[in-house]
Amino acid sequence: MGMNKNTILGWATLLMLSMGFLLIGLGVFKYRDVSGWGFAAVGVGFLAISWVFSSLKGRL
Repeated sequence: MGMNKNTILGWATLLMLSMGFLLIGLGVFKYRDVSGWGFAAVGVGFLAISWVFSSLKGRL
């Protein structure tokens, strides 16, 4: 089974979404001090990058 550009971007989007939600969850539930803000900010960054990957699907 060959993977084209759209399936690779789809898998990358799925992985980035799950990693973003995982980091936000770590920031909210595990680390409640200042480091939690960093985890949550990086998680939001992962969500933004996954949004870009999702919007690029079909355009490349």
